[in-house]
Amino acid sequence: MNSPALLRCLLGSKKRAAVVVAFWVLIAGLLAGVAPALESVEDNASANLPPAASDSMKARDLVRAQLPGQDATPAIIVVRGKGTDAAKSATQSVAAITSALSGTSRPDHVVSVVSTVTAPDAAAELVSQDRGAQLVIVPMEGSPSDESFQNAVDEVRALASDRAGPADVAVTGPAGIATDTVKVFSGGDKVLLLATVVLVLIILLAIYRSPLMALVPLLAVGVAMRVAETLGAILADAGVITVSSQTASIMTVLLFGVGTDYALIITARYRETLLDEPDRARAMQAAVRRTAESVLASASTIVLAMFALLVAVSPALHGFGPYLALGVAVMALVAFTFIPALVLLLGKGVFWPGGVDKAAERSRGAGVWHRIAALVARAPVKVASAVIALLVVLSAGLLGYQESFNTLSGFRAATESEHGQHLIHEEFGPGEIAPSTVVVHSQDNLRSGPAPADIATALTDADHVSRVADPRMGKDGKTVFYDVVLDLDPYSSKALDAIGPLKQATQSAAQAAGVQDATVLIGGETAQNADIRSALDRDTTFIVLLVLALVTAVLVLLLRSLLAPLYLVATLILSFLATLGATTFFTVTVLGDDGIGNRVTAYIFVFLVALGVDYNIFIMSRFKQELRTQPPAKAITAALTRTGGVISSAGLILAATFAVLMTQPIRELFQFGFAMAFGILLDTFLIRPLLVPAIVRLLGDRALWPARPGTPTPSTPTPEPPSADAPAAQAAEPGSGRLLRAFTWIAVIEACTWAGLLVGMYLKYIPETTELGVRIFGTLHGAAFIAYVFLTVLAAIRLKWRLGRTTIFALLAAVPPFMTIAFEIWARRTGRLPQPAADPSPTPAL
Repeated sequence: MNSPALLRCLLGSKKRAAVVVAFWVLIAGLLAGVAPALESVEDNASANLPPAASDSMKARDLVRAQLPGQDATPAIIVVRGKGTDAAKSATQSVAAITSALSGTSRPDHVVSVVSTVTAPDAAAELVSQDRGAQLVIVPMEGSPSDESFQNAVDEVRALASDRAGPADVAVTGPAGIATDTVKVFSGGDKVLLLATVVLVLIILLAIYRSPLMALVPLLAVGVAMRVAETLGAILADAGVITVSSQTASIMTVLLFGVGTDYALIITARYRETLLDEPDRARAMQAAVRRTAESVLASASTIVLAMFALLVAVSPALHGFGPYLALGVAVMALVAFTFIPALVLLLGKGVFWPGGVDKAAERSRGAGVWHRIAALVARAPVKVASAVIALLVVLSAGLLGYQESFNTLSGFRAATESEHGQHLIHEEFGPGEIAPSTVVVHSQDNLRSGPAPADIATALTDADHVSRVADPRMGKDGKTVFYDVVLDLDPYSSKALDAIGPLKQATQSAAQAAGVQDATVLIGGETAQNADIRSALDRDTTFIVLLVLALVTAVLVLLLRSLLAPLYLVATLILSFLATLGATTFFTVTVLGDDGIGNRVTAYIFVFLVALGVDYNIFIMSRFKQELRTQPPAKAITAALTRTGGVISSAGLILAATFAVLMTQPIRELFQFGFAMAFGILLDTFLIRPLLVPAIVRLLGDRALWPARPGTPTPSTPTPEPPSADAPAAQAAEPGSGRLLRAFTWIAVIEACTWAGLLVGMYLKYIPETTELGVRIFGTLHGAAFIAYVFLTVLAAIRLKWRLGRTTIFALLAAVPPFMTIAFEIWARRTGRLPQPAADPSPTPAL
């Protein structure tokens, strides 16, 4: 959009603008007519599964292939008797429920009923120890995503409730959980869309003070959303991409946030251009031309960050990016064409009731931004130090970080499935909620030998095994299946950690039973979550590295600088750590969530870095433009005052749209919405207007190294505000040298101590785990240690920077050891590292 000829073709007159608007409306209408409904092509199942090549998925495939009829989805009815004779009450209720579900009038999709009535031999597994509670297993055929299947589950619940009498009854299990998940999500998208529209409209009215101008971004977002949704539905229907309900919800708020941001940037520059160019068409062309580079860089960063998710092997991350990348790309095209065209088409009325002159005058910047710029100019060291210190304090919330893999605990609404799980936990033990399936496959026939029974006996003695059901032989005679119940919460980190030792114990048992070269696999929800955790750890590491590399590359190309991308990316990393720390403290420590959703951290990083860098792009692009006519000190002041209002407004809208996700009754969306709103506000009101300008001010001519600012047009010199470092610069006394040397030695000693601690942690813990993420974590922080020592010594000794500036490095010196301690606490709480021994009994050497 930087071509003058193309801009004149699209925005040269009202007629041309009308053609552009009509084109987008026509495209949106045509696509809506041929595309399927987005809800009909959503895939909510695969997003919660581990990679297809994982052991747990191989085990699931073997169960389906070797045990006919096991592909049914079970509903588990929990019945707890009441009264003085709870056992009799439960027995009577189970008999009535079994009769209702076994007759010819039973609900559709019900395949059979397994209870103490139909399978008396299974009483040991179906009846609690005090005999006051019983389980009824109801296998159901069909897909849980079908409406008819969900209606059948509702009928089962109605029959169970009606026939249970006074007993407490709840329907849970995979069928119940799937149905409740759909109910929790149902209607949420409409509420989300309505809340987002109302909130954004209110903020836009307050910013623009013009009804028509406030409607322009909303109309643009509506067109972009319609085009993106229909294109996404067509691609999903063709199997090119996958779309889930969570992705669709995030797309809604992302397009509203990004779309209004781009509209604010373009229309703000349009109002500014009107100060010198009265012709509205030429003013709009100039505005688009001057904002094209920064807006395209912003959109490219988001799109590339979304495509970076394709390196993931986790279905939840792998399928998340393409649809959102498509939406942002469409939004960028709409922003560069539809928004300018619609503003031109509306003419002077778009500024009613204030008029063109008042709208243009407001583009000079509010007084508050002049005062903020003056503050940064007077005391850049104090400003940068205060912001860094605050970010470090906020990141302290990471000490309470832990992840959760329990889907039901993530519902912020009461469900019957969760109630049923609580009943099973109380009456049968925690492991009965989700038993694991151990699969042993041999090259030889196992039907006639004692090996299957011997393996079952050995498994009962394995760590954390509560009970082992009788083995089931596959139809090929070479595969045996064992239902193993752990004595742990199947969704806890300890249970996930127990899957590996259980597999090793099974392998040893098979060898002891004479089964050579046995293949051992473990299926079930606990094993699947263990595989999901491993995949997410691997994916997060690669995604972090790739996204940082992409963002750095975009900044290098945009700013033509090698130094600026480094300190800008460093501010993004500090912002992410502070945001995740604050989110952990608020949702886990204060609100009492089981933990951060297992995918939320990766989502926060990708979105916060991709969107947070936008505001750095906008201010640094303007700084680069101002350098053509002003020295660096005045250029950053002008960039801050001219972009302060519009970028802050854009950040406020973006944060508000993500905050709307907190209205959703899903833990992951609530946490993600809070984190994004908090992080964007940090970027908007602390990092972009204070930290980044302070760093640029301190670096001066080196801010865009190796590029150097040209010689601006000579002007009357203006006295610079006194620098916070002035006293240190004037005081060339021996004490300054001693302080510099002391700082250098302290930094070196601290860094060496931290390096020793890191090496000790590596040698002690890394051999005990196969987590690739932990290894790469140590490597990255080792590199950070080397860079820290090099920069500190170079700054303090070679460059002879003034004492005030070393304050920033002193604050940064606290980050590496703090991160090491936070890492160890986090790793212990999430099960990555072994817990300290709880008793003095001897343990194997590390």
